Amino acid sequence: MKGDYSRILKEINLKVTPKRLAILEILAESFCCMTPDEIWRKLKERFNKVGLPTVYKNLQELSECGVLSSVIHPDRKSYYYFCRNKLNHCHFVCLSCHNVEDITSSKIASLQKNIEGLLAGKLLSHILQLNGLCKNCLKNHGQKSLKRSKYGHNRKIG
Repeated sequence: MKGDYSRILKEINLKVTPKRLAILEILAESFCCMTPDEIWRKLKERFNKVGLPTVYKNLQELSECGVLSSVIHPDRKSYYYFCRNKLNHCHFVCLSCHNVEDITSSKIASLQKNIEGLLAGKLLSHILQLNGLCKNCLKNHGQKSLKRSKYGHNRKIG
C-alpha cells in the first residue's frame, strides 16, 4: 500500500516524504476521522521529531488536493478522513465514535442535476455530510442522550 501513497503524492505534485506517507497510512488504517492532534500523537510513536504545525500543513495540503476529506463536526474541531471511494457519494459521520461510512445513492447524482438546472450552471464538486449516531453507538448511548438544537446540531444532554 505504501507504493499507492507514493503514487498519489506524485500525482498531486507533492514531495514523497516519510511523514506524509505515515499520515496517509495512519488515516487509511483508522477507518474513522481523526483530529490533527490525534494524528500527531500517532506520528510521535514513529518519528523522534515531528511538530504539530507540520501535521496541520500536510493535512491542509492533502485536503486541498482532494486526497483527504475534511470532516465538519459540531464540536468545532478539525477532523480528517482518508476516503478510498472516488465514486459520487456522501459521508455519514458518527458523532460519538467518529466512524465514517460512505453513502452511495443515485439520488445524489439526481440532486446535482436538479441543482444545476435550478442554477443554470455546472456543479464541479460538492460536500454532503450526514451526522448522527451509528447503530453501535445508538445502542450503547440510546436515543435520549442527544437532543436537536434549534440550529440543527445535536447536543449532549446530561
